[in-house]
Amino acid sequence: MLKNEPQWGYWCECWTEDLAEGEVPELRASFDAHSAPQADRWVAVALRTISPALDADASDEAWEWLYEGRAETRRALLRMQPCTVSVTHASTRITWTIRPVVFLPLAHRQGIELPACAYDFKPRNIH
Repeated sequence: MLKNEPQWGYWCECWTEDLAEGEVPELRASFDAHSAPQADRWVAVALRTISPALDADASDEAWEWLYEGRAETRRALLRMQPCTVSVTHASTRITWTIRPVVFLPLAHRQGIELPACAYDFKPRNIH
């Protein structure tokens, strides 16, 4: 069922930053979550997946958030507050951000006329 109304949700991102090089953080992944549990689960799955490859300190940071910080993150998300989770492995900081957002519905193209500009773009046959 398609909804034609804006929907509250959470925009999630994962960034990495090389602290030794002082480079600009780089976006690695993003995810649109439609509930607080879905948003914090995205971070939890990522942390559980990478934790075996992390150094001892970073692994401890990851599991501390999984066991203790995750509940506070969930409560903050339910209050529509943005959250950040970070671990530092060697000289790399990995940061997940979760922000409350309003997802706007996209135009549904079935059963309605496309805008005139849609016909300006013709598919090309590449053989």
